Amino acid sequence: MCKAFSAIVLESGEVLWEMGMDSHSEILEKHKIKDDTADPKHLMFARVEIAPKNNNYLKPDKWVFRLDQRIKPRWWNKAYRQYAWEAWAEWKKELDSILVYKDIIHPFKDVRIRKRTTKWDVDLLRQWDSAWRSVGRSVRDSVWDSVGRSVRDSVRDSVWDSVGDSVWDSVWDSVGRSVWDSVRDSVGRSVRDSVGASVEAYLGSFFNLPRYAWKYTDKIKTDGYPFQPAVDLWERGLVPSFDGKTWRLHAGPDGRVVREWLTEAGKEATND
Repeated sequence: MCKAFSAIVLESGEVLWEMGMDSHSEILEKHKIKDDTADPKHLMFARVEIAPKNNNYLKPDKWVFRLDQRIKPRWWNKAYRQYAWEAWAEWKKELDSILVYKDIIHPFKDVRIRKRTTKWDVDLLRQWDSAWRSVGRSVRDSVWDSVGRSVRDSVRDSVWDSVGDSVWDSVWDSVGRSVWDSVRDSVGRSVRDSVGASVEAYLGSFFNLPRYAWKYTDKIKTDGYPFQPAVDLWERGLVPSFDGKTWRLHAGPDGRVVREWLTEAGKEATND
């Protein structure tokens, strides 16, 4: 499987790469380079890739170089490896402008236990409710589609497949599954989509994209990340859940309910 940084090194020392293009074959095709020999004396290029050893793009332990082919060109030496590293440094600058390097917060473990909520918390919940209603009926799918499609369109599918998958695995394995289990135990399975949407909104906060790049969010009135209220709540140790009538804020190691808010639609349904 190709890595996010894949490149073609020519005998001249030129390194061909493009953000979001992780296929060596695509790079060769784009530059009209023939791949028609396995003779080391006649090879015109070398396939290389550089990736985190632990495959974690948020917290790489060590970036590792690999010559991604069995046959080495006769002209290959250490200088060409250095050319590849110099190209990687330019690629990494572009990645750093997109990826937000921050610690993954577990809202129920890493934030001080709350005994009560504040007006600011309720305001954030109202903003999240507004965003929730703006993106459509299947909100969890809408948030996931927005985050995935936005990052894919901004940096191409290949970066989303490698970097995005890495970030998603880190967030879900570290906090997502645990948060869902806690909330489910507290109020049941009916809130699955709302909790999933919060996890996915939090995932999107690890990518720095301009406002116009976030897909399917035109109705959300904000100049920044459209799902930021859910992120702010998360980082304050609060995870919202919604059963179709009532919003609840969960906190603490057991994900207990610390605040309930019956929406207007819920009040009307109750009065009926």
